[in-house]
Amino acid sequence: MRTDKGRSLWADGIRRLRKRRFAMVCFVMVLVYFALAGIIFLDEVFDWNIPAFNWKEIVGPSYQPPLDIYEWTPQERTTPQTGQTFFGTDFLGQSTWRKMLYGAKTSITVALCASFISLLIGVPLGAIAGYFRGWIDDAIVWLYTTLSTIPYILLVMAFAVVLREKTVFGVQIKGITAVYLAIGLTSWVGICRLIRGEIMKRKESEYVLAARSIGCSNGRIIFRHLLPNVFHVIIINFSLRFVSFIHAEVILSFLGLGETDKPSWGAMIDAARTELARNVWWEMAAATVAIFFISLALNIFGDALRDCLDPKLRTD
Repeated sequence: MRTDKGRSLWADGIRRLRKRRFAMVCFVMVLVYFALAGIIFLDEVFDWNIPAFNWKEIVGPSYQPPLDIYEWTPQERTTPQTGQTFFGTDFLGQSTWRKMLYGAKTSITVALCASFISLLIGVPLGAIAGYFRGWIDDAIVWLYTTLSTIPYILLVMAFAVVLREKTVFGVQIKGITAVYLAIGLTSWVGICRLIRGEIMKRKESEYVLAARSIGCSNGRIIFRHLLPNVFHVIIINFSLRFVSFIHAEVILSFLGLGETDKPSWGAMIDAARTELARNVWWEMAAATVAIFFISLALNIFGDALRDCLDPKLRTD
């Protein structure tokens, strides 16, 4: 697909997106979170033992408050542990800063895996329903309509409880695996409905009729001609829903249904809420700030991406 000036839809969208400086700042912020999660993942896989991510280490006394950098002595400024307790410690004396960094890896891993699972289910089902219509469409519409009648968070919690500690093909499902499976298996309804509508609008287009006239199969038409022309819709939906998956992971972890052996933002908030009466606020503040910035960046960048890639919203 090309614009009136001869540019492809993607090239024109990227050009317009680059003009939005604040959106690009948010994109860089998102990249920082992803890079952080990737480095922590590689640190665990290859056993690099990077000190900044060693959240298990005891770096100070229990519930040490955040240090004021302006009150540090020259000797404290050069002490490694002082830098790690800048955001205070938890009840075990572990660095709140390190736990906050590791929480980014937990949330982004869950959101990525859940997003891909929901896309793998929702996109093909939506395309098949919109293309074939008839009883196939009726069956798929009945399925996602039934799921959508159940409150989302209750459905996710039910799946998380059912999947927790289950064994599939000899592999035990636990921790974040149960979380992203629960979110992914229950979050495909929106993208399925969206793709169904887009395919219904495009199934009688000239390029589809031309493909039929030369004998292309239905599968080839759907996956080689129709879906590539709605791929921008998938990308926009992915960017906008990614933050909701992060929030779902935080909620499940807060309720004790998420990661139990490693730090997560939801678990940090849950552990800190009972200590607020003792004026121990820094662990909750660290997790909340981390969630706030990635949510803000993803929402602003997702809105800008939608405005730039959707042909119906083009203004320049």
